[in-house]
Amino acid sequence: MSDARVPSAAAAPASDALPRTPSFRLDGKRALVAGASRGIGLACAAALAEAGAECVLAARDPRALEEAVAAIREAGGSARALPLDVADVAAMRAAVEREGPFDILVNAAGMARHGPALETREDDFDAVMNVNLRGTYFLTQAVARGMVAGGSIVTISSQMGLVGGVDRAVYCASKHAVEGMTKAMAIEWGPRGIRVNTVCPTFIRTPLTEATFADPERLAWIRSKIKLPRVGVPQDVMGAVVFLASDAAAMITGSALVVDGGWTAG
Repeated sequence: MSDARVPSAAAAPASDALPRTPSFRLDGKRALVAGASRGIGLACAAALAEAGAECVLAARDPRALEEAVAAIREAGGSARALPLDVADVAAMRAAVEREGPFDILVNAAGMARHGPALETREDDFDAVMNVNLRGTYFLTQAVARGMVAGGSIVTISSQMGLVGGVDRAVYCASKHAVEGMTKAMAIEWGPRGIRVNTVCPTFIRTPLTEATFADPERLAWIRSKIKLPRVGVPQDVMGAVVFLASDAAAMITGSALVVDGGWTAG
């Protein structure tokens, strides 16, 4: 007795050639990386450039930005600087219209002001939301408007966009919002060939997180939650971003690629 759920021989491809893995290369693509002067953002820009993309690095610090561009060029990549504050939406929109269009956007600009929820000040809340949510939202919108032939948008979210954390109510709120934003945009823009995804890293050791890692109690807490035997480093995020930007992820949208060493597994 046949089972209609099992493909028949007649449904098999006419050619018996072995399928080939889609390319992870990004040659001929233009990428905008926000928050690219240091840390995870710089790692993302370096990874995209190594994969062949022409990278525009955006950040607020012109000196750090130029140093990052010089390092990528020295390594053989294509890069140039675009001083930009994503929280200044009007200036950001003008810059994107002037410098675009782009095939790839990586939202890596972010900030955190941690502390007990009962002690959150309005200026702390607004500062985090202006960058992590408002700036990310409107930069994504501005770049997507120019993606007439499709494209890939990757936002560096966080494992804290999927779970909660001590002294991180505002940060978690911003990243949970980014996850919802990503799903909604993926639904709207899918018919236009625009893929929208997030990468959700665990604690990544960068100059900005050294204060956290230097605290013995915090470090013990981090190590107790990560199931693999080490903490994260920027290189752990690089492959994930290249994958989502490339044709190898052509059927992935509205998803969160979790790079957390097993933190959210339980």
